[in-house]
Formats: sequence, C-alpha cells, structure tokens
Amino acid sequence: MSQSIDRRTFLNQSLQTALAVGAGTAITQVTEATPHPASAIEGEWKVRKSVLWGMLPGNLSMEDRFKLAKDVGFGGVEIDPVHEEAKAMEFRRASEKVGIPVQSIIYGGWHAPLSDPDPKVQEAGIEDVKRALQCAKWVGADNILLVPAIVTSKVRYQEAYTRSQANIRKLIPTAEKHNVLILVEEVWNKFLLSPIEFAHYIDEFKHPLVQAYFDVGNVVTYAYPEDWIRTLGKRIRKVHLKDFKRGNYQFVNLREGDVDWKAVRQAFMEVGFQSFMNTELGGGDEAYLRDVSQRVDKIIAGV
Repeated sequence: MSQSIDRRTFLNQSLQTALAVGAGTAITQVTEATPHPASAIEGEWKVRKSVLWGMLPGNLSMEDRFKLAKDVGFGGVEIDPVHEEAKAMEFRRASEKVGIPVQSIIYGGWHAPLSDPDPKVQEAGIEDVKRALQCAKWVGADNILLVPAIVTSKVRYQEAYTRSQANIRKLIPTAEKHNVLILVEEVWNKFLLSPIEFAHYIDEFKHPLVQAYFDVGNVVTYAYPEDWIRTLGKRIRKVHLKDFKRGNYQFVNLREGDVDWKAVRQAFMEVGFQSFMNTELGGGDEAYLRDVSQRVDKIIAGV
C-alpha cells in the first residue's frame, strides 16, 4: 500500500478524536497577510491544477498516466518519494515528454515521525526526508510535503513541537543543497491545531525553504479554511483540495461537502496564492478524473 493511501486511511480513522489547542508553547501575535487591493483580485484567478499520482489508473504505463492527467485537464502531478535515481529519472523523462511536471513529493512522515521519543526513529525519519528531498531534485519538483509531528499518548504536544522543529532544522542544509521547499502540512495528527500556531511554527524557522502546505479539507471539522488561508497568507506554497461533510463526518467529492469554495477562493486570491492546487481524492477512470478536473475548474472560476 502506498504511503499516500496509508495517509488517507489514517485521516478517515482519526475523526473521532476531539481537537483542542493546548500547545504549551508561547504563541506570539501573527500578522495576517495584507489583502491585495480589490483591483488585484478581480477577474481570472491564475492557479494550476495538479492530481495525486495514486488517483490515476495503475494499470496504465507511466507515460500513459501522465498523458491521461494532461488530457483530462491537469497541469501537474504529485508523487510518492522514489528512492532509486533510475526510477526517478524515468518519471522525469516521461513528464517532460508529455509536458506535465512532477510538481510535488508527498513524503508524509507517519512511519518515522520526527517527534518520536526514540532517537533511532527520529534519525530514520531524518534520513527518509533527505531521500525525499533528493527525489524532488531528481524529478524536478520544488517541494516535499511533510507531516512534521504526531502527538500521541506517549508524545506530549510540547515534545512534538520542540523535537520536530529541531529535526527540521537539521534538514535545512539538505533542502538548501537541492533548493527544495520543506512544506509542513496540517493534518489529523493532533498538532498545529490553529492557524495562529501554524504560522508561528513556520516563522520560528526564519528560513525561506520551510513554509506551509495547506489542506482545505483537513480543517473543516473544527474550523473554517478561509480563516486559515488569510492567517497563513504567503506562507502557503501548495494546496491540497478535499471536501468534507460535517453531518456525515466524512470526506466527499469536491463541491459536495461543507467547504465554502467561494469564500476559500476569495481568501486565496486576497493572499496572492498562484501555485499548484492538488486534488487528493480516491482514484478512478478517465470519466471520473475528467469530472474531478471540471469540479476544480468551477472552484477556480468561482461558480
């Protein structure tokens, strides 16, 4: 099972946990992103659509999966880390031939958390993140997605905060070497439970290569995505698109849940977001993928 599938399974199993902010870390005031003038947010919103590699039919060749992604309207793909250079270069050649980039590596971090109390697990996590950064360099992606920490019955929030920051700082030289962003994502890991804390966590690194990957659907159960977007502002470098239904307590297809997509669109436009928005949904055939692509078009168009 791929790491991204494990990630989605974990999300679906974690909704029963009550969420409450209690970091134990002093949170300084975070200045919200200054909205652009009205004239700057009128008209077309220039963002690019990307699709999770695992959403594409696995029975197709690598090149045909890229072709399908492009044919149904996506402008990029996001893949799991590839540790062999030959395989990574196969991805790169296929993407360049078809003309659709591998724009992101969805590393994750569940299997060897940087917040784990065992130094050996932390070290294993650090080495795996380094390999993901190398993979990004090989395939031409400009970022990896990192789940920075996991709070558990044996890992206190404060410990998760300080350990993960210390270990991410150890990774910055590798990120600099490859010129690849480390993008921290908010997810159901009982960590970074408010946009103010998330912004503060990023700002403490004081480094341009450590920024935010924002998942629209992950905060719907306890917050409003548009609020998070305005607080995180230009820290957001990539986006995951998911929708969530509070009543049924489950993820649903885009534009079928409780996300106020017009408000989300407005917030993204105000903070000047213009990068890739990546669909993170279940997989399907060409008709399904084309429908997902068209749903994203409607989100972007504000209809």
